[in-house]
Amino acid sequence: MNGVHDLGGIHGHGPVRAEANEPVFHAPWERRAFALFASTFVFAGYTIDEFRHTIENMDPAHYLESSYYEHWMHAFEETLSRRGIVTREELAARVAQLQAEEA
Repeated sequence: MNGVHDLGGIHGHGPVRAEANEPVFHAPWERRAFALFASTFVFAGYTIDEFRHTIENMDPAHYLESSYYEHWMHAFEETLSRRGIVTREELAARVAQLQAEEA
């Protein structure tokens, strides 16, 4: 597959600049996303290839505008809804609830 995610070796993007003293996680939600991987992987029974393929099929603009763990969240949402474990409506309701709590 040759898509937007295949940026390695492409000229014109400039060097990869490492963040000085970069933390493992930039925000608490990233730590939770990392933890979700193992539990959803076992619970939903998907493979790492399915997870990666879901990320690779993201809309190119969304892929480039989102962070590493946002890619993971996209894969969780797509995979779990595709398997009928969670509905899009349930996801939307939870996002709305979290946004209201932050306000």
